[in-house]
Amino acid sequence: MVAPHRDAHLEAMPLCYVSVDADWRVTYVNAAGEAVLGRTWDELVGTDWWAAFPATVDSEFGAVYREAVATGHARTVEAFHPAPLDRWFEVRAVPLPGGLALYLSDVTDRRLAQDRLALLARVGAELTGTLDLAEAVRRIPRLVVPELGEGCLLTVLDDEGRPRDLGSWHRDPALRDVLARYAAVRLPAMPAAAPVVRALAGQTVAAEGADVLAAMPDSEAHGLYRALGTPGVLAVPLPGRERVIGALTFLAGATPVDPLTAREVAGRVGLALDNVRLFARQRQLAEALQRSLLTRPRRSELGRIAVRYTPAAEAARVGGDWYDAFVQPGGGTTLVIGDVVGHDTAAAAAMGQLRSLLRGIAVYSDAGPAEVLRGLDTAMATLGVDTLATAAVARFERTPEDAAAGRTRMCWSNAGHLPPLLLRPCGTPVALPEGPGDLLLGVDPGSPRGESEIALEAGTTVLLYTDGLVERRGSDLDAGMGRLVAAARELADRPLDTLCDELIERLVQGRPEDDVALVALRLAG
Repeated sequence: MVAPHRDAHLEAMPLCYVSVDADWRVTYVNAAGEAVLGRTWDELVGTDWWAAFPATVDSEFGAVYREAVATGHARTVEAFHPAPLDRWFEVRAVPLPGGLALYLSDVTDRRLAQDRLALLARVGAELTGTLDLAEAVRRIPRLVVPELGEGCLLTVLDDEGRPRDLGSWHRDPALRDVLARYAAVRLPAMPAAAPVVRALAGQTVAAEGADVLAAMPDSEAHGLYRALGTPGVLAVPLPGRERVIGALTFLAGATPVDPLTAREVAGRVGLALDNVRLFARQRQLAEALQRSLLTRPRRSELGRIAVRYTPAAEAARVGGDWYDAFVQPGGGTTLVIGDVVGHDTAAAAAMGQLRSLLRGIAVYSDAGPAEVLRGLDTAMATLGVDTLATAAVARFERTPEDAAAGRTRMCWSNAGHLPPLLLRPCGTPVALPEGPGDLLLGVDPGSPRGESEIALEAGTTVLLYTDGLVERRGSDLDAGMGRLVAAARELADRPLDTLCDELIERLVQGRPEDDVALVALRLAG
């Protein structure tokens, strides 16, 4: 039988029910309320609500309670109640004659589930678009703090299976440098039973801070861990596609780290990190393939030759850009620049074929640029090389009379490619005679090929390049050519290698949107 001061209906409610009078003194609390609030009827009834729960005075709860009393309208609030409750509550505040009724629902589990899903979604969204290993390592610890602890360390196994701490983050800015230093020195000091070592073996391990400290040899890491407050840890393996690729070590705060959420986060981080590693490996292979097809240029008596190739920054792509420089049997030095349509292995394979064909035709025939390009177009049609490409060929010759006069003759032909850039020693651009606009390679092997000739003074620089050097999204080609001419004029007096490096740095800032290939010749006196 219910005690006389208890209401049977209110006692049967599964919700926490509390009522207060106009002076904010508790007038009723049901059995569900006693369980949720951790106080008995005798401890609450007759006491001042604000004194019993001082954390609500200046919180969202207190603001909503006072608003409900002031307006006479019911209000609802959902917020976190700090100690001693440490729970999330949804509270319906309903005005009563001379007081207020509070209906409290513990929504902690729902909020934790929502927070977990939100964290997982954020981790997935942040890492999905990241294909740069350094950027991924920087982001990961910051994504999980403070939702999963006061701090986090990211450990990754290298290709030889050696662990390396690559990232860290702490909620307290004053401890970030301490944690970073701890990450730099902790692994050699860790015993085999340490949580991070066991996590790298595939186990999820929780440990009290005192136990971690006691097992750690007296070292710099020992002192740094004490400076961090000797926190408890949760170490979770990072699963890759075929093996564990690392571990996340969470430093616990006042609230323990949720193992379920930590493992789910680690699963997504591990997959994303594995993707980044695979991408980096494929990119390295792509660049190695591209560079293996672009051999070093042969030396020339006419001057110094420099070549550069910079792959696109946005994706691991092999492409069709190529350069070449060689001496033909008659003594002429030939420079070649070309670009096969496409950015894939097919384009790279076609590029290798065209480069080899052009070399063979030029060396065997000792022909001029126009005839070399015509022969290449014919060979492509005959051999069934089904692709399109642009190319420019320039041949440099110096007869004894030319040498005596201090000049070199340049003859060139252009198959739909960007024009060469010529700079006098003083940096003034050399005006090229306008020639016919010849077709790309692979369109019509019977198309006529024209060539032009110009006499160049000693010290002139000739630059052949692909469109990745000058083309930009949101900018037209003329603007890009203007930037190239301006930069080349300013750098004309630099050594040839410096000129090439500075041009690439100024025009693409080290991160080209497309592959960049260039070949340059500076004529000697």
